Parts: sequence; structure tokens; C-alpha cells
Amino acid sequence: MNYEYFIAKRLIGSKAYKSSISAPIIKIGIAAIAIGIVVMMIAIATGIGLQQKIRDKVVAFNGHATITNYDSNNSQESVFPISINQEFYPEFNDVEGVTHIQGVATKFGVIRTETDFEGVVYKGVGNDYNWQYFQEFLIEGKLPNLEKKWSEDVLISQYLANRLNFKVGDQFQMVFAKNDPEKLPNYVKCNIVGIYNSGFQDLDKQFLIGNLRHIQRLNQWESDQIGNFEVFINDFSKIEEKGVEIFQNTPSTLNTTTVTTKFASIFEWINIFDKNIYGIIGIMILVAGINMITALLVLILERTQMIGILKALGSNNWSIRKLFLYNASYLILLGLFWGNLIGLGLLFAQKYLKLFPLDPSVYYVTEAPVYISFGYILALNLGTLVLCMAMLLVPSYLITKIAPVKAIRFT
Repeated sequence: MNYEYFIAKRLIGSKAYKSSISAPIIKIGIAAIAIGIVVMMIAIATGIGLQQKIRDKVVAFNGHATITNYDSNNSQESVFPISINQEFYPEFNDVEGVTHIQGVATKFGVIRTETDFEGVVYKGVGNDYNWQYFQEFLIEGKLPNLEKKWSEDVLISQYLANRLNFKVGDQFQMVFAKNDPEKLPNYVKCNIVGIYNSGFQDLDKQFLIGNLRHIQRLNQWESDQIGNFEVFINDFSKIEEKGVEIFQNTPSTLNTTTVTTKFASIFEWINIFDKNIYGIIGIMILVAGINMITALLVLILERTQMIGILKALGSNNWSIRKLFLYNASYLILLGLFWGNLIGLGLLFAQKYLKLFPLDPSVYYVTEAPVYISFGYILALNLGTLVLCMAMLLVPSYLITKIAPVKAIRFT
């Protein structure tokens, strides 16, 4: 029989324990553990959620990697065409982890209406385009139907629609300048079939998505020529490794750029979230640990007579220390229980009810996204329990300094 556990259990269940002088301090310790868990869970869930959401939005407009011509063009516009007849297209089988590859092209143009105009990037896509991300962003209408050769269907952002007073079903003309300024510009008729909102305003205000064939006609390209390839992979954590592999498995005339390189400033910013998360976890565990140390010291001092009696009956120091560590572990587990209950409640409320909005011009999202995984929740709970118990080993050493004779006489 584990008598240390038995005595600890009796102490916890006694009425005197709950009404003792140490009761308020114990409650503060439990509250500190609960609050710490809530704060840590929110920090991890929102930090990782924000990273993933922003990452997915950038990938939606660019792919995980882009294959382009080697040239000095650093703009968003496709200038020199690439033949779509490549060994790696339409299936990039030479690189494991590539899930999709698609051919696209972009061209600067101006949306002209009777009262206004707006400069945008017309992104031409074909039948191989993966609409997975924009299906999620779609807030009104439908996705463009590109089955017809000269389809005029376009998908426009809510930002541009609001600026130009457009709605689903409206039509407009886009004006594209020619290389020769003396020649009249080209016009493309567009029919709005859908409105999207990615929440990433920097990209929403730039891109309009339509038929690739219009850009091929405007640039006088052949039907098998595109501006660049967009490549998607199944594991973002391996993006740099896969970027190198993709580069090595394409012709020497083509270059490969990963999304983390193309949008380096954005990814550097979201990587800072990791440091913030680690900092918050460290501070919360330290605060919770200090509170539990205080509670344990008060418990030891309150039970000095009991410690003296147990020593007089033959219990060694480690046995008595285990008794108080069992007691402390119960308090920690109680704090973890309430912390998980409150924390998960808040996270699920935010996930489904969208209680806390964010400014998209600052955070690139309209509400605080949350990432809920029972893997990190379990690791967080186990880590908190282990670290707090490790911190309690030192103050429990105070028990070895208590002499049985003085302890029994202690009042």
C-alpha cells in the first residue's frame, strides 16, 4: 500500500483542509495554474492559427513555389512566355510531395467604368487551375466557368467591388496598354460571376481572376504558352527543401522561387509569433510555479506537527516529501482541469462564433483564427505538470530541516 498517497488523499478530502488558513493561498495557486493554461492555450492556438491562415492566403495567390523564366522582370506582370510542354507538366512526378501544378499568366490593366477607374492585375488561369483556396474565399456568386474558349467570367475581390460599386452580374471593360504607345490600347470585356474576400487586403486590391486565353491573345502568345507555373506541395515545413528539388528538376532556362522568398517580409513577420509564444509559455509556467511553491511552503508550515509525528514514527524525509508532492500534484491537476475547460471553451467559441475581429490591414485576417490540436494541448498539460513538479522539489527540501522534537512541540 502506498501510504504517502493514502495520507495525501485523506488530507485533501478533509474538511479541515478546505477551511484551513492555507485555503485562500491554495485557491490562488490553483487559479494561477488555470489562468496560465488558458493564456498559453490562447497564445499557441491564435499564434499558429494566424501563421497558417496568412500562409494559406499568400499560397492561394502564388502557390508554394513559382517556376518562371530567368529574366530581370521583378514585376507582377508576365513578360516572357514559357511553353507549357514540359516534362514536369501536368504531373510533377520527379519531386515527391508535389500535389498540383498549374499554368497561369498575369497582366497589368485598368478597370474602366463611366465614373471611375482602378489599376489591377488580371490573372489568367486555365482549366488546370486549382480553385480550392478561392472556393473558401468566395462570399457571393460562383467561380468562373472557363470551359468556353473566350469565357468573359471573372472573379473580383470584395475590396475592388466596393470601390467600384460592382455586384455579381455586372459587366465592365478592362483596358490594356500596348508596347507601342502610339497604338490604341486593347480592351477585354469582363462579366463578374463571383466576389471573393481573402482578408489579405494587400493582395485583394491587386488581383482579378479570369481567362488565360485573353492574356495569350493580348500578348500575341501561342495557345501553349503561359507566364509561369505555380506548384503546390503537401508539407509546408519542407518548402525550402522542395524548392531546391523543384529547381533541380526543371530546365536550366527556368528559375524557381518559393513563396517564403517572394514574400520574405510577411513570413519573417509571422515567424516572430513563435518567439512570442515561447515567451508567453515561459512566463506563465514561471508564474504558476512560483504560486505553487508558495502554496506548498504554506502547506508544509501548516503541517509541521504532522511532519514531526511522521518522522517520530519512522518515516524518512523522502517519504514525507512525496506526501506533500502528491498533495501539490492534486492542486496542479485541479488547476489544469479548470484551465482546459475555460481555455477550450473560449477557443471553440472563437472558432465557430468569431467573437474577436481583427483589422485586416494590420493582421491580414478579419478575425482571430484559432488552431486546435489535442496534440499540443496534451503536450502543454504534461509540460506544465512536469515543470511545476520539478520546481516543487526544491522547496519540499524544507521538510528535511524540520526536527521531530521541535515539530511536535510546534504551535
